[in-house]
Amino acid sequence: MNIAFTFRQMEATDAVRAYTTDKIDKLQKFVRNPIRGEVKISSEKRANTAEIDIHAGPQHFHAHDTQEDMYASIDSVIDKLERQMRTQHEARIKKGGDRASDHLLPDAGDE
Repeated sequence: MNIAFTFRQMEATDAVRAYTTDKIDKLQKFVRNPIRGEVKISSEKRANTAEIDIHAGPQHFHAHDTQEDMYASIDSVIDKLERQMRTQHEARIKKGGDRASDHLLPDAGDE
């Protein structure tokens, strides 16, 4: 997993990096390829914005959110990414399952 961080108008803290990295690490279960991520975190007055891009092979996921609390903003973005990844993951499983079940049906000529 390779994650690049960009902090705008705030100091880069190890706590925010570690928190975000741990959250993104939990998303790996939804994709087959290793995750490459870009995290942009900015603070302007009372608005804390988190923006995350995730690349996993040919798949791309993006989410952003602005809230008063930085950690709440990160959690919200991770929830959005998880929703996107879960939807795509379930669609891939369903599609694969449909193809597998087609092979289990007897042909009309075999009866």
